[in-house]
Amino acid sequence: MKALFWMGLVVFLLGIASLFVAIPHKENKGIKVGDASIGVQVRHHDRVSPIVSSILIAAGAGMMIAGGRGKGRA
Repeated sequence: MKALFWMGLVVFLLGIASLFVAIPHKENKGIKVGDASIGVQVRHHDRVSPIVSSILIAAGAGMMIAGGRGKGRA
């Protein structure tokens, strides 16, 4: 049951981090005519939806609670 607690802690921390950290990605836009091509590389920094972040936080907290209530406790 301790493994469930630690997995829950990781999911919980990922949920909190997803609220503040943007995920960068690149896109290549352009046209190609024969052997010639003209293009531009565009960078975006997108954040995860707050709904997804709240689901991760709630799931992590639930896993931590379930993992904390092990069989050895009375």
